[in-house]
Amino acid sequence: MTGSTTSGGSTPAKTVAVTGASSGIGEATARRLAADGHRVLLGARRTDRLERITAEINESGGRAAYRRLDVTDAADTRAFVDAALGAHGHLDALVNNAGLMPLSPLEALRTDDWDRMIDVNVRGVLHGIAAALPAMRAQGSGHIVNIASVGAYEVSPTAAVYCATKFAVRAISEGLRQESAGTVRVTLVSPGVTESELADTIADPVAREAMKTYRAVALPASAIADAIAFAIAQPPEVDVNEIVVRPAARARAA
Repeated sequence: MTGSTTSGGSTPAKTVAVTGASSGIGEATARRLAADGHRVLLGARRTDRLERITAEINESGGRAAYRRLDVTDAADTRAFVDAALGAHGHLDALVNNAGLMPLSPLEALRTDDWDRMIDVNVRGVLHGIAAALPAMRAQGSGHIVNIASVGAYEVSPTAAVYCATKFAVRAISEGLRQESAGTVRVTLVSPGVTESELADTIADPVAREAMKTYRAVALPASAIADAIAFAIAQPPEVDVNEIVVRPAARARAA
């Protein structure tokens, strides 16, 4: 299977694992990569959604499988990567997409929300790297795509902790890139406001109402999936390091 090509015939078909694949950017990415001819393994906690998405991909001629995944569990993340390795013998790319965004002012002291964001947004990415990196180094190639946010570049009210987690993902990605030159490619994709369920995790009423206005202009998740597909499709000698995607109608950096 390593030598096969995508449906377009120009890019070798790859095995790609996608976390947070039950909705939003993760779902759109899995669908786009499968449409491009890649083999995709979808991971998330909501297996009912994964089952439906996987079935729809396969029914449309793609190649997809799924596995329940909790990225906050290092052992579960290793098992997720091992499932891709066991099925195909190699893992060409891992998309670390799972994330949470329960915004609130710091003075609200929603420490449980802070802990959840750190666990999913930071530890989840590290668990993905820890699971995939040894196999990629052993096979002599690989690609890790980390999904951050425009919040990795600036901070806004109610988003201090969320932005801190995305600053961390940006730093981790750059460190991994420097340490992996010539073996594992590293791409950081930072979406601006995008249609997703992230806003549904906002419990703070002030932040939730502010987000409704903020998200009036939003990108479709497919736009971010296109950026991820672009990075993955590049030839081995090309390493696309950072992609920032914002709505054209939004003037502010975020």
